[in-house]
Amino acid sequence: MTTNEYRIGETRLVLVRGDITEQEVDAVVNAANSTLMGGGGVDGAIHRKGGPAILEECKEIRRTRYPDGLPTGEAVATTAGDLPARRVIHTVGPIWRGGANGEPELLASAYRSSLGVARDEGLRTVAFPSISTGAYGYPTDQAAEIALRTVKETIETNPGVFDEVRFVLFSEADYETYRGVAERLVR
Repeated sequence: MTTNEYRIGETRLVLVRGDITEQEVDAVVNAANSTLMGGGGVDGAIHRKGGPAILEECKEIRRTRYPDGLPTGEAVATTAGDLPARRVIHTVGPIWRGGANGEPELLASAYRSSLGVARDEGLRTVAFPSISTGAYGYPTDQAAEIALRTVKETIETNPGVFDEVRFVLFSEADYETYRGVAERLVR
């Protein structure tokens, strides 16, 4: 497994090339769609491997809190079902429409909201995928810049809250893109 580790204060920032469904952390973040009913990519993989308990909690969230779907940039937590993580934090990233439609702010909000849910639930180790860079078409280089900058700023404004924030990148190309941005932003 390919990894790189950095420090932001007392928090480890780790880049891993791997599968988010295999991460033994307090919380994995799901790059969900607004329906919370599963889908393709990371979302489908988390629902498949985590089992039906995740979908049941998502249905309850839709019924009681977000009948019109989870808004882009927001986050909610459910059980992790059969995953090795304790919780799944579902967040909706923006669909790329060229960058002039609020996409950077919405993507940053997805990361901030996810870490806010983790903080509120006392989840000290969190694993993120590269949100919005799959089917939603966000350019990976721009997404990595926003993701790493937002996570760094959130960790710095919440000292002592997180032990580790991990980015789990499925492809070698995504891993190398995130590594290049991390070398510049975090070192």
